[in-house]
Amino acid sequence: MDLREQMVDMGKRAKAASRRLSAASGKAKQDALLILADLLESEAPAIREANQLDLDAAAANGLDKARVQRLTISDKVLKSMTQGCREVAAMADPVGEIESMVKRPNGMLVGRMRVPLGVVAMIYESRPNATVDAGILCLKAGNAVILRGGSEAFHSNKCLADLMHRALEKAGLPSDAVQVPPTTDREAVAELLKLEQYIDVVIPRGGEGLIRAVTSQATMPVLKHYKGVCQIFADASCDIDKAVPIIENAKMQYPSGCNAVECLLVHRDVAKALLPRVAEAIGPKGVRFKACPESLPLLGAYAEPAVDADWGYEFLDLILAVKVVSDMDEAMDYIAEHGSNHTEAILSEDYANCMRFIREVDASLVVANSTTRFNDGAQLGLGAEIGISTSKLHAYGPMGIKELTSAKFVLLGEGQIRE
Repeated sequence: MDLREQMVDMGKRAKAASRRLSAASGKAKQDALLILADLLESEAPAIREANQLDLDAAAANGLDKARVQRLTISDKVLKSMTQGCREVAAMADPVGEIESMVKRPNGMLVGRMRVPLGVVAMIYESRPNATVDAGILCLKAGNAVILRGGSEAFHSNKCLADLMHRALEKAGLPSDAVQVPPTTDREAVAELLKLEQYIDVVIPRGGEGLIRAVTSQATMPVLKHYKGVCQIFADASCDIDKAVPIIENAKMQYPSGCNAVECLLVHRDVAKALLPRVAEAIGPKGVRFKACPESLPLLGAYAEPAVDADWGYEFLDLILAVKVVSDMDEAMDYIAEHGSNHTEAILSEDYANCMRFIREVDASLVVANSTTRFNDGAQLGLGAEIGISTSKLHAYGPMGIKELTSAKFVLLGEGQIRE
């Protein structure tokens, strides 16, 4: 088969598998997830071997630091994938759940039933852990999934997909419910995006260029995960002893994460007290500051003057833009202009200010007095996530099991007819 025929065949098989999976018992899906967790542990040497092939190729091809970090399946990442399988297995199955059943004046009952989306295509870069996260969430929600990872993770993704096939088959479910295209040819993506008769929704996850390309080509709905330009606003009443470790965690725990902070906005009344403390805490650890004129002298040798391009930029590195603002309105205006609807945070001991910030700032997660790094499906109690939607249709924020379903109306009658 040529490439077009290959992708059509995958789409057909995924559509057939989705019908079987939508009717599968919760017990069978739970069994598959628990089997997969055991396989991830027992086959860890094979996973590391496959991942090392990708890492060797990444080094030879000069892959940038952020993508290499995302590509690496460390012991911590492998443990997280395994834990995610077991957590998702333990969650309630949403498929078939009936919500909001009400009795109409004529006696009929009207409600909404949770149903799978059908076939999900996920297109993403690096992140082989996303292969497992997407696979297990789609399985639990009754969806078939086509996983098109980047060529840099080809061996890792193939290995993980093989383990998912083994788990599905052992649980009596169709292995075609999870498929990875057997090619690194970029044209495979273009062909998949034409298959609206087989694929119900596509979820791109990666750099802004990838997401815009997918959005422009797709013939089916797209759930977008644009860049993560996240801000923290330190209000005049912030507790400096709390603020410094929060800022450090948001920038340094995982700098290449989409939920890492990229800009620190500081109220003028607290700037002289807070910014030298921030510089002392994280400057010696490698963080460089792109500073506005007012913050520059407060950050010492670790700072350099910011340029216009630094505002609203996703650094994905140990670089933090810093800007002093006159009040919360100026901070929120900055976020409205430069944010990406991903994650925004306020550090404040003023309850009214916290609540106003939460109400008025438009982002998939708005945080008061904590780190932006919590915008993550597992951290927010979803078990895992297939991505973080920065658009409001049909999900906003981390997409877990429920976000991978829709709701259809159901009507229970006793012979009523419309007058």
